[in-house]
Amino acid sequence: MVKAYQRYTPRTIFGVVASGNSNIIYDAAGKYAISPALEDISIWDLKKGELVGTWHDSDNKAEVTCIARSTDRDSYAVGYANGSIRIWSMKTSDVLVTFNGHRSAVTALAFDKSGSRLVSGSRDTDLIVWDVEGEVGLYRLRGHKDQVTSVRFLSRPSIVEGGKPTDGYVLSSSKDTLIKLWDLSTQHCMETLVAHRNEVWGCDVNADETMLVSGGGDPDIKVWKINASVLKTGLAVGEEAKEVGEEEEHNALDEDGKLVNAIPKAITFYGSIPRQSKERVTTVEFHSSQQFLGCQASDKSIELFRIRSIDEIKKKMSRRKRRQREKAQQLLKKGDTEGAAAEEAAIGEEGIQATDEITPWHIIRTGAKLRSFDFAPVKDVEKVGYVQLVTSLNNNTVEVWTVPHPNAAKNEEVADEPNKAYTLELAGHRSDIRTVALSSDDELLCSASNNSLKIWNVKTTTCIRTMECGYALCCAFLPGNRHVIVGTKSGHLELFDLGSSSMIESIEAHDGAIWSLQIRPDRRGLVTGSADKEVRFWDFDMVEEEVGSTTKKRLSLVHMRTLKMSDDVLCVRYSPDQKMVAVSLLDATVKVFYHDTLKFFLSLYGHKLPVLSMDISSDSNLLVTCSADKNVKLWGLDFGDCHKSMFAHQESVMAVQFVWNTHYFFTASKDRTVKYWDGDKFENILKLEGHHGEVWALAIGTYGNIVVSASHDRSLRIWQKTEDQVFLEEEREQELDDLYEATLTASFEKNGMVDNGEGNIGAPSTSNGDELASAGKQTLDTLKSGERIMEALELADQEIDAWKAYNAAVVRGERGLSKPQRSPLLISMRQTPEQHVWNELQRVRPAELDEALLVLPFAAVTSLLNWLDVFVQREYNINLVCRVLFFLIKSHHNQIVANRIMRPMLDSVRRNLRAGLQKQKDVIGFNVAALNYIRRDYEANNTSEFFDEEALRKEEEKKQDSEKKRKFLKM
Repeated sequence: MVKAYQRYTPRTIFGVVASGNSNIIYDAAGKYAISPALEDISIWDLKKGELVGTWHDSDNKAEVTCIARSTDRDSYAVGYANGSIRIWSMKTSDVLVTFNGHRSAVTALAFDKSGSRLVSGSRDTDLIVWDVEGEVGLYRLRGHKDQVTSVRFLSRPSIVEGGKPTDGYVLSSSKDTLIKLWDLSTQHCMETLVAHRNEVWGCDVNADETMLVSGGGDPDIKVWKINASVLKTGLAVGEEAKEVGEEEEHNALDEDGKLVNAIPKAITFYGSIPRQSKERVTTVEFHSSQQFLGCQASDKSIELFRIRSIDEIKKKMSRRKRRQREKAQQLLKKGDTEGAAAEEAAIGEEGIQATDEITPWHIIRTGAKLRSFDFAPVKDVEKVGYVQLVTSLNNNTVEVWTVPHPNAAKNEEVADEPNKAYTLELAGHRSDIRTVALSSDDELLCSASNNSLKIWNVKTTTCIRTMECGYALCCAFLPGNRHVIVGTKSGHLELFDLGSSSMIESIEAHDGAIWSLQIRPDRRGLVTGSADKEVRFWDFDMVEEEVGSTTKKRLSLVHMRTLKMSDDVLCVRYSPDQKMVAVSLLDATVKVFYHDTLKFFLSLYGHKLPVLSMDISSDSNLLVTCSADKNVKLWGLDFGDCHKSMFAHQESVMAVQFVWNTHYFFTASKDRTVKYWDGDKFENILKLEGHHGEVWALAIGTYGNIVVSASHDRSLRIWQKTEDQVFLEEEREQELDDLYEATLTASFEKNGMVDNGEGNIGAPSTSNGDELASAGKQTLDTLKSGERIMEALELADQEIDAWKAYNAAVVRGERGLSKPQRSPLLISMRQTPEQHVWNELQRVRPAELDEALLVLPFAAVTSLLNWLDVFVQREYNINLVCRVLFFLIKSHHNQIVANRIMRPMLDSVRRNLRAGLQKQKDVIGFNVAALNYIRRDYEANNTSEFFDEEALRKEEEKKQDSEKKRKFLKM
């Protein structure tokens, strides 16, 4: 009989306020903060400090690396470390669209003004423009030589015929020190700014698109003017003129050694603004009111700049001129006529400089290193009276700061200094979680890090107690679950009372770090092991303490015995029958002693590096040890023989623990995984992946129903035991499949890397030199979709061919013929062959359709073209039919042109398609005319107009509020 095990699945993740690999942003109303929480997104109510929602996609395990808000107030684009982008809806908390195109982490995202297009930049140096509404990638732009750090859309000022704005432009900055301006109508790089001496880490454009600021490793921010008239015309001067312009530019360089701009530049340098911080810039952002600019460095400061209005600039200019005139007069008095003349000349020459327009205002200093910030989306700042911004820090904290508006600070008695309004920090640890413990009823979880001890409710995952402690290395709940004991790096045992949430005693237990402690099986004491080469045994005791005039009893510890060892003690464990004590030492051995006499019993050696953790099974027969040498060893406690040594993980194994009443055990490692093992068969049952950092600690529920793991990424994860059965053979097969799929996708990526835009595995070669390529990327999903389409075509063709052969035989007059058998699959689905092919085509996501069609061989393409002719005649979804048809013809143009047999079929497709499109056009035209007629009729017969219901409702609410505030009495 094959043995079955029960599966553990991820139940919940908690303890993360804001992870450090992505930026934080406000929602459209400025009420909530949308912050990254490893692979999920958390939505925090900033005033209440509560978590109001989480966006979790069960298919995704990659960490969030970038977040951007759309202009439609509901959608948010989130980029991930594996190169995928998901568009989430705020209302429904669901994924609207998934895009796959980048080969590595997405580092920059931006929507255009209408919210219908999205541009993404990545660590793979590419930019991709996506159509959000059509759910497709439009094209990939190549030109940068290093990671893209920020992207922005620029709209083209002119309006083309038909009243729609043209494609516009995209600005991108990169770590290759360049800022590039891309013309989206011609899909090429129009201008390259050699902006900085070193990496450009951020750039932003103000709301009316007249100014660009960029920051990098330089001690100042660069400011650039954007020329709207050049953006209006673009480079639409004709090819010859363009070439002439370029030649003139080169000639001018050769002869005079000066740069003569033959073509007017769209972006020109305006000036530099000095910064206070010496660190590199990480974020620069304009406030939506256009009055302020924020610049965040990679230290603990955000510098805020004020953008002066035209009147203020004029006043400043006049003051400067007055000072210069006074200086000239003083020089004249002294008889320095040349100096005076130079000053007079300077008065006439000087124009407005960048430093006149942008002036330093405030510096916000935070307690820890900053990761990102975002301004609250409030345009009328003067009315509100302050500028608000949200910051995410590297220590898992979110802070909200308010800075009084300059006018408010002048008018009222307001402290003109930045003020910290709210902090979100209770829901997570500031540093790595080093130890976790579960209470005996599995209802409470204790986690401890450097300086903080937190108690969590396991069901709701809320933090119910936070207490200050030392640098915690081990912890445990005492019997009764009302007290927690913590062993620290300084050698103290700290005893906490959960009822009063305070430390009731700190005992100087050891001279070195306490690496391990365990409650005695008879629940009357505990044992501690320390780096001072001692194992100490303690008993619980009630001591009387005077509180004011009364005496109260409280729990304490009494030192009973000491066992001196030859080396530092790393781990101590009792056997559940309390006969043995196992002690692991720094010399990579484990010593076993009798508990009652402390007499030496066994020495277990075999590990090459120290044993970091161990555990004894509930029947006291097996000892499992895990070590920094990546191995796990199982020992028999009767003779001290090694049953099995297993290579368990790719890195040091940090923790091991048996499940009660079984020989199954869990291990946690620095390779970011938790593994589930069978100690009798020496087999790995499950591999639990999910952590994004080293897993430091592990705790298992009393009966093994839950497992809690704590990691360097500051997250706590609960894994739940389910009824789902696991068979080892199936698991091994699944692992091999995953390995094969991983190598397959890696091979796709390599092909994509080498292609230089020519014949990319994901595209027909529509490359324009090196700069343009297709947006898609072959993934396993696209491959499977393509295979499903091929299978559907094969099945449908077999069915049709069988009926054709039967009908031909009937025409020839053959007798005794039986009708062809229908495919069982089609019978079960109750579909005709054409419906089956159509359904498979419709099942493919729009974003993956192009890549799926590229999987088809040419034989399948000819078959699909025949079916497309049928779909056109049946008037199925004409948009999808056109998209598939045009893509296939574009991709396989050479073979189709060389193949005469396909001509009649293509003629038929063309005729039917034109008729179908004309019909659609007529229907739309008829509907538009009817709607116009209804509107005209309504306007002629009614005096009232069409109104937006939502706007009316809001006005009504405002009116009611104002009526509540003041009521007038009529006498």
